Amino acid sequence: MPKRCFVDQLKDGDRIDDPFLVKSARFAETRAGKPYLILTVADKSGEISGPVWDNVQQLGEKCQPGSFIRLLGQVQSYREKLQLKVDAVERLEPEDVERADFIAVSTRNLDDMAEGLQEIVRSVQNPFIKKLLQRFFKKGDLWEAFQAAPAAKGIHHAYVGGLLEHCLSMARLADFLSSHYQGVDRSLLLAGVLLHDIGKLKELQSEMGLIEYTPEGRLKGHLVIGSELVAAEASAIRDFPPEVLIQLQHLILSHHGRQEFGSPAVPMTVEAFLLSQIDEMDAKMNLMEQLRRKMTEEGFKWSEYQRPLERYLYLCGLGEEKTDAQVDSPPPSRQQSLF
Repeated sequence: MPKRCFVDQLKDGDRIDDPFLVKSARFAETRAGKPYLILTVADKSGEISGPVWDNVQQLGEKCQPGSFIRLLGQVQSYREKLQLKVDAVERLEPEDVERADFIAVSTRNLDDMAEGLQEIVRSVQNPFIKKLLQRFFKKGDLWEAFQAAPAAKGIHHAYVGGLLEHCLSMARLADFLSSHYQGVDRSLLLAGVLLHDIGKLKELQSEMGLIEYTPEGRLKGHLVIGSELVAAEASAIRDFPPEVLIQLQHLILSHHGRQEFGSPAVPMTVEAFLLSQIDEMDAKMNLMEQLRRKMTEEGFKWSEYQRPLERYLYLCGLGEEKTDAQVDSPPPSRQQSLF
């Protein structure tokens, strides 16, 4: 069944008769005890959810996560957000759809990014750190997995090639900042950037565009897993300096910046502080890039409320230049005061 309309093209009032990938199907109950199904479907451009009120059990059996369905329904606006009104669902077989329509992939060229990352590794001056990085990024299963991995389950870089794109972008920022500020250990900072999310190769698993946590990922988290992976590889390098290993592990364990964000330690070195800031900036800029790629109308527009950033965003589509046109009045503010 050919796909004719993608999620990022949907508008309020649109009728749908299209194939989708089931991302999740969660049973719930109203306060009165009536069961309903919260269905989330996706394609390569995004995802959309909606409640199913009728034939809940029957439809739930057809909507197993990772399966394909033909969905008939309508798009509605609810609390300033689009959602589905599902009328009917038909199970599809994998051979009935074009898989490329459902797997989100980085807009950057994967081969070019892979070579760019290898150039960064080759430029590292510290011989022990270079050997460590070469163990992770040499040809083999680990390097292949790294190139295909998403950088997160959602929010930013959550697509094939996302981890590679995220780390390369960060490495280029780190390369500049290491020369811009005095006293920064470039080799250490670059290693922290390239390895800060290496634990996500074991924390997350991705199949047909569905990104889920592994048992190890939920129980330990990618910061701890990454620190362990680095220690294991460093132990295989003769005379690897213990102080360098401690610094690298600190970079990984502190890169979320704050303990309430999951870091066992806060950044306490120059390189760790820079890594945390670079990581946050690149993630937020990717979120905004994704929003801008979905904008088809000309001019600046207010986005929907962005919960990860706790604010609305005033953006234009990629490629547009800002004009002196009068700024539209913002929507009623729900952003928490910063003062």
